[in-house]
Amino acid sequence: MNLTLQQYGLTTTFATQMPTLTGVVLARITAQHRDLYQAVYEAGTVTAAVSGKLRHQLSTSVDFPTVGDWVWLTNVASDQAQIERVLPRVSVLARGAGNQAQLIAANLTTVFICMSLNADFNLRRAERYLTMAWESGATPVLVLTKADVCQDVSQKLAALAEVSVGVETIVCSAKTADGMALIADHVQPGQTVAFVGSSGVGKSTLINALVGQPLLSTREIRADDDKGRHTTTSRQLLVVPSGGVVIDTPGMRALQLYTGDLAKTFEDIASLARGCKFNDCRHVNEPGCAVLAAVAAGQLSTERLQSYQKLQRELSYQGLDARQREQAKLQRMFGGKSAMKAVVKASRHRHS
Repeated sequence: MNLTLQQYGLTTTFATQMPTLTGVVLARITAQHRDLYQAVYEAGTVTAAVSGKLRHQLSTSVDFPTVGDWVWLTNVASDQAQIERVLPRVSVLARGAGNQAQLIAANLTTVFICMSLNADFNLRRAERYLTMAWESGATPVLVLTKADVCQDVSQKLAALAEVSVGVETIVCSAKTADGMALIADHVQPGQTVAFVGSSGVGKSTLINALVGQPLLSTREIRADDDKGRHTTTSRQLLVVPSGGVVIDTPGMRALQLYTGDLAKTFEDIASLARGCKFNDCRHVNEPGCAVLAAVAAGQLSTERLQSYQKLQRELSYQGLDARQREQAKLQRMFGGKSAMKAVVKASRHRHS
């Protein structure tokens, strides 16, 4: 294998798919700027675009290349190479955008879910990110940043325990270097790690520490609300001295799910649900509901159950148009449009 491509995370999985056709080379997408991509191949870097033939073959937004993808290129000696094929992915991270998917990164081994230990700390947000990350096929790791400015780390870890069962949690500070060795352990040759999280949680600062130089711009937190400032505007793939690969992503002010693994994120609820009287129990008011019994006994928080139900509804709406979503909401709230009209009519009658 070529040393350059090894540095960019080439593994046996993709090395065995090296093209044998004349004029075709293997490359990895390192950045995306609208319809143009930056890619690295055996002789250096090149700007590329999806070929007309491939564009005709791609049916959904998920099929298009994204940062981290391994691809076949042609015309690498020209001003603009052509992407002829996107190789099958071992993992893919995607978020919702309307009722479509927006790709974040592909072929990841680990997803670092970054959440700062100041005003950004939010259990419900952690559940949302974990749901997306588990679905990707990569391993999620919770990275709690800015520990140097937090006075109640132990309390926050205790609160996080309910939502992070089975997930490694790293408490770190780029300023004091605490936890940086644990982060570096995940960024080794052949590994690709994506950093995701809200704007200003310190993703770029952590990556700069791993790389050993200020490649990514950063800004201090705002004094008025203790939140960081948004600096990253596009996704980019970088090689760190250890030989691993990291992907910086723009901060997400609001994370909409496209697909997600609720069973993995909410293993506690899934386990409890097996004891429910009915297989299709919604855990709302059904008799014999083991989940509601756990809430009543103080074994499960009401907030966690509500979060589970909210994400469940959100995922059920994906792929529906506006009219279908409205119908689904009416079905959930009233049992259908006819039932809703009956409720409205009865209400009017009571107030007449």
